[in-house]
Amino acid sequence: MNYGRESGTLLIPARFVWSYGGKSVYITGSFTGWTEWPMTPLEGCPTAFQTICSLPPGYHQVIALDVDLPVKQAFHILHDQGIPVAPLWDFSKGKFVGVLSALDFILIMRELGNRGSNLTEEELDTHTISAWKEAKTYLNRQLTEQQVAVSRRLVHAGPDDNIKEVALNILQNGVATVPIIHSPSEDGSCPQLLHLASLSGVLKCLCRYFTHSPGSLPALQMPICAIPVGTWVPRIGEPNVRPLAVLRSSDSLSAALNLLVQARVSSIPIVDENDSLLDVYSRSGITALAKDKNYAHINLDEITIHQALQLGDDPHSTNGNSIQRCYMCLRSDPLFKVMEKLSKPGVRRLIIVEAGSKRVEGIVSLSYIFRFLLGLLES
Repeated sequence: MNYGRESGTLLIPARFVWSYGGKSVYITGSFTGWTEWPMTPLEGCPTAFQTICSLPPGYHQVIALDVDLPVKQAFHILHDQGIPVAPLWDFSKGKFVGVLSALDFILIMRELGNRGSNLTEEELDTHTISAWKEAKTYLNRQLTEQQVAVSRRLVHAGPDDNIKEVALNILQNGVATVPIIHSPSEDGSCPQLLHLASLSGVLKCLCRYFTHSPGSLPALQMPICAIPVGTWVPRIGEPNVRPLAVLRSSDSLSAALNLLVQARVSSIPIVDENDSLLDVYSRSGITALAKDKNYAHINLDEITIHQALQLGDDPHSTNGNSIQRCYMCLRSDPLFKVMEKLSKPGVRRLIIVEAGSKRVEGIVSLSYIFRFLLGLLES
């Protein structure tokens, strides 16, 4: 966890709690000089530890996981913190060595659902992240050579990289997030995790710039149906068009997870019998299975996508989480309007729908937008 900004000399006490057990628990960050501070057991709760640190004002949070942490605990941490990805820290090497993402948990859940799997739910209590990463290549036979290469090394950026370099780093390596790491020493020791960069954050900077100079790039006013972005529903007679992956709410969760991996997409529109949009199932939805340990007693082939989405919904919410999962646009929307929607926190893709009927016509993601923008810059 990294609190990197100071405001004056005022320090504010902050309480940190670790509720996932262990014999000895330590906290580290830029506020400790990246040295380990011990946390003390919480009275009356043998699995919880706490400590109080004096921090400068401001909210700067990056969560990193120890590679020796059991996979099961990591699963719960990502769910509790509401994040789909976290960098991995190896204390023995003294450096960041990779990331744990929602895709890892999809592969784990598929492995648990396979007959003859040698990784049981009980073993998740002791099966560490590092052990999972080592076995990932063998467990997931559908990874391409490029994905395997990426999974073996940490894709990251430095604080001096410009936003174009960060965007290219993300696109070329097929990742959703890159850690921004600063090493104050020449040998790369004592690395500091400053930030997690994503395409949405970069896009927000671009939108801020083009808001004040809208005429500097005429393509921004063109409708998205007139430019080469997105994946669209094939029309009659169109050859060699990549089909848009969609599913019904009655399809199984197993079918959704398989399609996410096989089609190499991050989300799937859920439609009714008229192909009208009902919901969206994305990779990050897998962390909902950590709620109440649902992963321990569900069958991926028997639970429907509708039921799986309900697991992540807040029953006390007045408007429902499904509304927040579905971000839409029209084929006639100008590119800049689409960019503004995609730059909002938590939005990674827009479902292109027909006005009125909400019939799904396509999907446009952050990666499509950036490939188009980078192409304009290079032309």
